[in-house]
Amino acid sequence: MEDVRKIKVKYMVEKDDFMRAGQASSNIKKILKKLGLDSQILRRVAIATYEAEMNIIIHSEGGFIELEIHPDKIRINVEDNGPGIKDIDLAMKAGYSTAPNKIRELGFGAGMGLPNIKRCCDEFNIKSSLGEYTRLELLIYNK
Repeated sequence: MEDVRKIKVKYMVEKDDFMRAGQASSNIKKILKKLGLDSQILRRVAIATYEAEMNIIIHSEGGFIELEIHPDKIRINVEDNGPGIKDIDLAMKAGYSTAPNKIRELGFGAGMGLPNIKRCCDEFNIKSSLGEYTRLELLIYNK
């Protein structure tokens, strides 16, 4: 991947769009696989982007996932439109969820999204503003 200068791709994700859930993360994985990334890095990126995509679908009014591929790292920027996270520390605890029952009945909302995302990243940054947005910056180094 040394010949990669920088590649940037952006995927829009819509609220409650369970029909296309996983498409963005699957496309990201395909791009990285074509570039010959290590399977462990592919797995980490796939998990982190899938969890982020599902969080947008379940908890927000829609948003995007932006992939930046650099020779030495993968940067994933995630941003959604509202409602924001009231207590980030609590939201980072495994098992904590604000998903409504209808989402849990679909098999989602176990409260593992943000903890799984963080676990898969070398660097994880989260910022949220109530009523406005949640932003994630995820870095996975290509070691």
